[in-house]
Amino acid sequence: MFFVISKVLGFFATPSNAIASICVVGILLHLIRRRRVASRCLITGVALLLLFGFSPVGSLLLLPLTERFPAWQSDGRDPDGVIVLGGAINAEVSDVRGSLELDSAAERVLTMLALARRFPAAKIVFSGGSGSLVPDSPSEAPVAERLLEQFGVERSRIVLEGMSRNTAENAIFTKQMLMPKPSERWLLVTSAFHMPRSIGAFRAAGFEIEAYPVDWRTRGWVDAALPFDAISGGLARTDVAVHEWIGLIAYWLTKRSSELFPGPRSVVTR
Repeated sequence: MFFVISKVLGFFATPSNAIASICVVGILLHLIRRRRVASRCLITGVALLLLFGFSPVGSLLLLPLTERFPAWQSDGRDPDGVIVLGGAINAEVSDVRGSLELDSAAERVLTMLALARRFPAAKIVFSGGSGSLVPDSPSEAPVAERLLEQFGVERSRIVLEGMSRNTAENAIFTKQMLMPKPSERWLLVTSAFHMPRSIGAFRAAGFEIEAYPVDWRTRGWVDAALPFDAISGGLARTDVAVHEWIGLIAYWLTKRSSELFPGPRSVVTR
């Protein structure tokens, strides 16, 4: 039920969808000759479109998320395993085309391949099913498996979790599969903006992992004052940031995250 509700409410809470909805309401009101209210709706919709499309609001919302966890630094001790969250593979197109089709978070997959080569003894875990409301939608995990094998990763190192539909299930199902020991070291690879919610979900599941953020989307706080040169760019960044902030709050309220805004913890070298 949580999954379905989150998808439905998430659609209308997405800024670009909300702006479009306001404009549609304005058009409908105009058709039934409620012109004063219709004008207000349309003016509001256009104003929000310009605000979130061109101004750096999207960057201001995203940067606290992306800068929460620093880039991972090796201390000389190799990890026992690397967990890569789904969300980078377009499973439906990949399934139809018979090829690897990546979305905007492609860095997750590229990093997975790089770390598999960098740490040849580590387990490579891909956690990602289908986040679609459509039943029997293809899972990302089989695509990731084929890719890893094509790049020479031994099948004995690969662990696939293909049932999860969201980040909370990523954490719960992955822990159930791995049964990690306290002495083991696990890295978590996902987009930088998604890392706080992911870490919170894994901590809530009782799985202590280290953040390996990728897919930063910005250059840092220098982007906080820079406008966008296309409405699509500003809207896309705002959509991602608002979605993530809503997710953080929802996970905290429903006990799916260990805290409202998870941050780094000191790593104890064993």
